[in-house]
Amino acid sequence: MRQVQFYILLLLCCALSGCSMIESNPYDVHVTGEKQLTGKHINLIERATAGKQELRFAVISDSQRFYDETRDAVNAINARGDVDFVLHGGDLTEYGATKEFLWQRDILEKFSMPFVCVIGNHDCLATGPEAYQSLFGPLDFAFTAGDVRFVCLNTNALEFDYSQAVPDFSFIRSEIAAPHPSNRKTVVLMHARPYSEQFNNNVATEFHNLLTQLPNLQFCIYGHGHNVTVDNLFNDGVIYYQCASTKKRSYLLFTIHSDNDTYDYEVVEF
Repeated sequence: MRQVQFYILLLLCCALSGCSMIESNPYDVHVTGEKQLTGKHINLIERATAGKQELRFAVISDSQRFYDETRDAVNAINARGDVDFVLHGGDLTEYGATKEFLWQRDILEKFSMPFVCVIGNHDCLATGPEAYQSLFGPLDFAFTAGDVRFVCLNTNALEFDYSQAVPDFSFIRSEIAAPHPSNRKTVVLMHARPYSEQFNNNVATEFHNLLTQLPNLQFCIYGHGHNVTVDNLFNDGVIYYQCASTKKRSYLLFTIHSDNDTYDYEVVEF
């Protein structure tokens, strides 16, 4: 299957460039331009939101192939003027090709605010994980905005053939064991939620129980399904919000209030 995807992408790259022959392998992990964007943008987020009493952030996801719609999403979010940062729920690419990552990066860098992206299952195809790590950074990461800790996870177990810990419980435990004094709340971002076909559902309940040990877990956000859904997945009050693909021309907007344990959520069409 991956070999078929490889040849499809070769033809796509050739068609888009107008060339008569293939000059390079689209799966070569040769990242040009800006790299290690996650660390750079985390620094921007943490500096810009330090001491803020209220956070507002947008969520987009599954922008694979939908380049025009993603540009429109960037323009729409920029036009608001009140968004602190943007989360991307994964699947920037269709085939995990380096060129796809670069196309997406060049669009997302038009945001007037910082952004971070988790890895999606399509991003894990072929050399996608290597390209993602070169362009963005670690597959699991966390940052603080205001008084909220954002824990961002790779949950695409199927694409790793269960050969390594996905999701990485040790990373989550490290967040539990060493809480930051200024963090009063936690939000979790992932691509594939528990009980999806990508998730290691042998550990779905244990995963969720571990998340609830994070300081004052507010909610979880994910992509993958290309539609907006809102689920009390484990019937314990922790809501899992699914973000639609950019093809559906909508994004999620969250506002987290510091003075109490409340937040606002809406679906914004563009």
